[in-house]
Amino acid sequence: MSETSNSVSSRPYSATVGQASRPQPASLADILERVLDKGIIVAGDIRVNLLDIELLTIKIRLLVVSVDKAQEMGIDWWRNDPMLNSRAQDLEDENRALRERLQEIEGPSKGEKGSS
Repeated sequence: MSETSNSVSSRPYSATVGQASRPQPASLADILERVLDKGIIVAGDIRVNLLDIELLTIKIRLLVVSVDKAQEMGIDWWRNDPMLNSRAQDLEDENRALRERLQEIEGPSKGEKGSS
C-alpha cells in the first residue's frame, strides 16, 4: 500500500508543487546589486526657525550608486579630490608652490603695500 500525503514545507518561502510560485525574498547581496545598478537618492532639508526667522538651513543630498553608474551620470569628483587621490594632492602641492613663486616675482599685493 502506498501513501500519498501533502506535506507542508518547513520553509515559508519555498514554492510547493501545484501552487503559483511567489516572488522569493531577495538576499542582501541582491538588494545591494540592484541599488548600485539603478541608484538611490535621499534628499532632505533641515530648517531651524525662531519666530519666523530662519536661523539655520541644512540641505542633505545622498546619492548611492556604483562607480560605473556615477560616471554614466557625469559624476566623477573622486578623481580630483585631494583626500582620495594622490595625483590630485600632487597637483595641489604644485599649484601652491607656483602661487608662492608668482608672489615672489610680482612682489607684495596692493593690499600689503604701505601697511606699516
